[in-house]
Amino acid sequence: MQLTTQYEPMTTPLLSICVPVYNERENLPLLHEAIVKVVEPAGIDTEILLVDDGSTDGSWEAIEALVAKDPRVRGLKFAANCGETAASDAGLRAARGKYVMTMDADLQNDPKDIPAFLKAFEDPKVDCVCGTRVATRGKGDDFVKVISSRLANWVRNKLSEENITDAGCTYRCFKRECVDKLKLYRGLHRFIPTLLKMEGFTVTEIPVTNNPRLHGESKYGVWNRLFKSFRDLLAIRWMKSRLLGYKVAVELDRAKEATTVTTQGSQVGAA
Repeated sequence: MQLTTQYEPMTTPLLSICVPVYNERENLPLLHEAIVKVVEPAGIDTEILLVDDGSTDGSWEAIEALVAKDPRVRGLKFAANCGETAASDAGLRAARGKYVMTMDADLQNDPKDIPAFLKAFEDPKVDCVCGTRVATRGKGDDFVKVISSRLANWVRNKLSEENITDAGCTYRCFKRECVDKLKLYRGLHRFIPTLLKMEGFTVTEIPVTNNPRLHGESKYGVWNRLFKSFRDLLAIRWMKSRLLGYKVAVELDRAKEATTVTTQGSQVGAA
């Protein structure tokens, strides 16, 4: 695909797309091409952050090639494999955009859905938009993955008193201020919508496409979808039960009042 050679990335783009990468060398050029095909015609000023989480298949070399080819692409390389939560967090912290998106590197998340995420922010009350694959999950995954995902979602919602239909979908977009409030620990990328709600942000969902994986192998199965994350789920349940949840009704501050009176008095005196 021919890129516009005159392109100069803005200091603060509209959208930052953060992609954790672990052994996805063959998918990266295809992902980049798919993103560009969507954002260029739509005029969406975008940066793409590719975070190599200790890959061993040459993914970093693929990232270096994309950075050299397109100034919109930025690369971060971990010294060792640290997991998807760490790679997501690193990308989110490095992002410069007004809106920050997380997306998988395997092309199962379809970049064609990017405009729909941004359109959801036309509602000023929305702070975070989560993708849900409920209607499309069977089109891109086998029976075991679909069933294990549905079971994991049911358990998560039941124990955390949530209503997120597809908590396992990490195709999400946030307002920049949401990132500043996130404090992630290993495995908690699955619970970002809940963590944001706990901070008072508004979360909504939109349907997204679920494509079949073209190259590489899935990093998730029944073990890490349900059983491995169970301990994290208990932590989230405990955190929700211990929220402070206060709201200040009245604030009295004589210093502020004195400043106001003095200011008003000087204005009156000057008149």
